[in-house]
Amino acid sequence: MHRKKFSTMRSLKVLEKCKGAQVYALNNTGGGGGEAGEKLFHQLQDHLSVNTVRAKSIHNGQASNVNLGFVNETLLPYGLPVSDLLEPPIEPCLKFVDFIETLADVYRRIERCPQIEKSGMYLEQCAIFKGLSDPKLLRRTLRAARQHGVDVHSKIVLAAWLRYERREDELVGTNSMNCCGRNIECPKATLIAGYNPEFIYDHCSCSKTPRRKIEDDFSILNGECSTSDDYGDMSFFIGDYEIRCIRSSIASLSIPFRTLLYGAFRESKREKINFTHNNISVECMKAAELYSRTKRLDSFDPRIVLELLSFSNRFCCDNLKSSCDSYLASLVSNMEHALSLIEYGLEENAYLLVAACLQVFLRELPNSMHSPNVMKYFCGPDAKERLALVGHASFLLYFFLSQIAMEEDMKANTTVMLLERLAECAMESWQKQLAYHQLGVVMFERKEYKDAKNWFETACESGHIYSKVGVARAKFKRGHRYSAYKIINSLFSEYKQVGWMHLERSLYCDGKEKMLDLEMATELDPTLSFSYKYRAVKLLENNKIGAAISEISKIISFKVSPDCLELRAWISIAMEDYERALRDVRALLTLEPNYMMFYGKMHGDHLVELLRPYVQQWSQADCWMQLYDRWSSVDDLGSLAVVHHMLANDPGKSLLWFRQSLLLLRLNCQKAAMRSLRLARNHSTSEHERLVYEGWILYDTGHCEEALAKAEESISIQRSFEAFFLKAYALADTSLDQESSAYVIQLLLDALRCPSDGLRKGQALNNLGSVYVDCEKLDLAADCYMNALNIKHTRAHQGLARVFHLKNQRKAAYDEMTKLIEKARNNASAYEKRSEYSDRDMAKSDLAMATQLDPLRTYPYRYRAAVLMDDHKENEAIVELTKPLAFKPDLQLLHLRAAFHDSMGDYISSVRDCEAALCLDPNHAETLNLYNKVREQVKEKK
Repeated sequence: MHRKKFSTMRSLKVLEKCKGAQVYALNNTGGGGGEAGEKLFHQLQDHLSVNTVRAKSIHNGQASNVNLGFVNETLLPYGLPVSDLLEPPIEPCLKFVDFIETLADVYRRIERCPQIEKSGMYLEQCAIFKGLSDPKLLRRTLRAARQHGVDVHSKIVLAAWLRYERREDELVGTNSMNCCGRNIECPKATLIAGYNPEFIYDHCSCSKTPRRKIEDDFSILNGECSTSDDYGDMSFFIGDYEIRCIRSSIASLSIPFRTLLYGAFRESKREKINFTHNNISVECMKAAELYSRTKRLDSFDPRIVLELLSFSNRFCCDNLKSSCDSYLASLVSNMEHALSLIEYGLEENAYLLVAACLQVFLRELPNSMHSPNVMKYFCGPDAKERLALVGHASFLLYFFLSQIAMEEDMKANTTVMLLERLAECAMESWQKQLAYHQLGVVMFERKEYKDAKNWFETACESGHIYSKVGVARAKFKRGHRYSAYKIINSLFSEYKQVGWMHLERSLYCDGKEKMLDLEMATELDPTLSFSYKYRAVKLLENNKIGAAISEISKIISFKVSPDCLELRAWISIAMEDYERALRDVRALLTLEPNYMMFYGKMHGDHLVELLRPYVQQWSQADCWMQLYDRWSSVDDLGSLAVVHHMLANDPGKSLLWFRQSLLLLRLNCQKAAMRSLRLARNHSTSEHERLVYEGWILYDTGHCEEALAKAEESISIQRSFEAFFLKAYALADTSLDQESSAYVIQLLLDALRCPSDGLRKGQALNNLGSVYVDCEKLDLAADCYMNALNIKHTRAHQGLARVFHLKNQRKAAYDEMTKLIEKARNNASAYEKRSEYSDRDMAKSDLAMATQLDPLRTYPYRYRAAVLMDDHKENEAIVELTKPLAFKPDLQLLHLRAAFHDSMGDYISSVRDCEAALCLDPNHAETLNLYNKVREQVKEKK
């Protein structure tokens, strides 16, 4: 209540400031929102974006850092960052005020909808999960949508989307029509209509019946396709050529033929019928005659089948058309075939043939997006209408295409056209919200602010509250700051406050009000990077450069992103700490290799070259020593920078690309990690090595069984550390009963007998110790951890602490974790683990530090909530769990809060939290049990 009153009072003050600013703008533009004022406003903005950065940083001593003496114009040709030019991006996804209720609602609707509608429901869930940036959740939902697909169209799109998520287009030597071995993505299986959700996880038939191959000129020998002269009871004449036929067989082709041959027409009495003027070739008629008797097409040249397809449409031969459609679809195996045949498919309304051609286009993404010959079928003047006529225009199709287009180039005309088609296909409320909002985002990026405002307003009218952010931004860009402020401020009285609301309102405030909103944004959602960036730049402008580094480092410690690393590097250059600057630039280039620095004006690689003369030069041997040091100090960013340096010297080293992928996974940068893993595979110099990397790619994308097969194939060629380690890792993930644990132990021992470096052997020893602990072989586990520590695998302190704890040596366990805290650069997890070996007060202190260092770690919140429940402070416990759920929907947090609600008798809230948790993991056994229990209690209460 106090916060709301404070917010209202402050709003009145800010409104007055905004009014003053608006009058000033009106006086200077001579017409406020008029064309002249808007034009001048844009001119000023463009001038600022080019010149103000340098002018403020060099000529305004108070805005930059006077203690620096001067700005190195070689390294900082665009000056220092300026707070006035910072702006958070508008997120191009569905965003909600109450995300937990949204998750619960979509889970309820998925469970209650008919089976035939589930695929569409999972697509909606996919759109919701897009905002979480969790590739595993997205893949799982796409698989569920594909599993429940009914029609061929949805199957080809979803299978292609799943393939795209793995980015197999980046794997050298692979074909877009290659099959993964399962029906879920098999290009043949997708062309089979019907609903069979269990069928998709079976092995497909590709290995047994290879796809028909055809020559590029479609030249296949014709089979004998005519009857003998003595056979048949009638003839068709085309010119002077006679085709003998069986009347009843021809009549069976269609109702028109039956009527012609057995009805009231004169032809029914004739033995010879003239077909000369029907524009049918002799070969086509002979083929139709043979098909009428055999019901087969496999002996015909594809060109004849194409003519038969046209013939079947003219004479309504449904079975013949279906056979032609299916046969031609089976021939489409590459881009050339698809481009050659799709026009025939569209003209003749051949559903399967068009599906097969579209499948090739979609499986070639993103490369095919740059082909005008392909894109004309998706976003040409009448492209959607032509696809719709043959049953292949859908929201799903344009959803997939538009997401890739936005990733490739958000400002491109192709992106706009695809999103416009997406909006035209939108039927349901969520579809309209998404399409209109994304059109607004794209128009905003293109600086077409009037159109952006209109699209955002349309999204708002469809129910997307977050689109008001876009409306406000577009108004602000056109000089209406007061209107922008009012739009965002109105959200506070209408909805529950969330972090992004405070962040957005801060854009239209000044001074203390702005800083208060940013602080509140961070309190409600510590993952919002703009707050840290703005505070850091303001500190830099106030000559507090150390504090600026500390501020931006806060978010980098738990959420690594290129823009935050860029800012820290920028500030480091200003303070002449070139080594730290180079480290951060190398790390950000690992995340995004084509990143443009300094407001998009300098390529990151160029800045690396400019910085190199200012730092100590390392040989490759020096780099390995540096990598060991950083690895042992758990400095993942520093390790990334060293690996980037090593790859610059030796870009063909697959081992280094693999190391890079491991580091990126530690930093939760899954997309970048998968790119590095693909590069490791592409640069592998032997088959057994390539198989290992392919196995890791499969494992990381949820194909554990296939990953095991790759590991075994690699071992059969050559025994290696990485192959044994992969097999052990994948096997341990599937099941760890006593028998399989013994096998995993043997595999890890086999791995340790193979040549490898200390970094990887340390990890293997650590994993082996963990399996020994699970098997209650504590002395063997302790030996493994000690051996790992001897080769500087610092994380082994955590395992050794666990052994001490299980031996009831609590003090030794605590001391072991203290050592890890002292050695590790990233030590939030160490504080969290040490709390398990502390008394209650020390545990609270350690967990508070863990939360401060990494607010995304959920265990501290759960521990504190459990303590509050033990102290009978139920409401405080619920609040403690609710804090992180505002910015991190987490299964364990939701399950615990559901259990707390249940114990308090609030069954409705418990049901909601269970449903939200099951939306994240529908197979979580404990939540399912609780869900069934509380639902029964709700029924009894009613």
